[in-house]
Amino acid sequence: MEPLLPQIAAVLCARRQTLATAESCTGGLLGAALTELPGSSAWYLGGVVAYANSLKIALLGIPPGRLDAHGAVSAETARAMAEGARLRAGADFAISITGIAGPDGGTPEVPVGLIHMAVASPSGTATFEHHFPGARAEIRAAAVEAALRHLLDILVPAARLRINSA
Repeated sequence: MEPLLPQIAAVLCARRQTLATAESCTGGLLGAALTELPGSSAWYLGGVVAYANSLKIALLGIPPGRLDAHGAVSAETARAMAEGARLRAGADFAISITGIAGPDGGTPEVPVGLIHMAVASPSGTATFEHHFPGARAEIRAAAVEAALRHLLDILVPAARLRINSA
């Protein structure tokens, strides 16, 4: 994850753009990772940890009907979370993460390790679905890293950037 953050920071700073976050199952780990980098206040505006659906509605502006129709762990909810965070923070970009980190709470339809995330940008919102194996901490860490990779791919398309995954 460490090599991703300086690249993200460099792009956002060079373009004078900002980022916000909306997290559920990662409980603030994404925001914590972003603020580990000195100087992140130049481009990271902040985030919302909305574990309860009531906070997703109140703080991120997710229509209750969307949660009823699709559930908290869905591409539709991840999209609404990212778009709500971007709009409410006044950010250029926003990342959202929602899912089931376990060890309990999974169902056959929504198993432990299912994570949905989204990146909202000036040109639209992209959603991503992942199935991460492992224990709770491993799933949450993998979700944060994947979200950062998706953001970087959107900031600088992979065809023009070689990411050192070491």
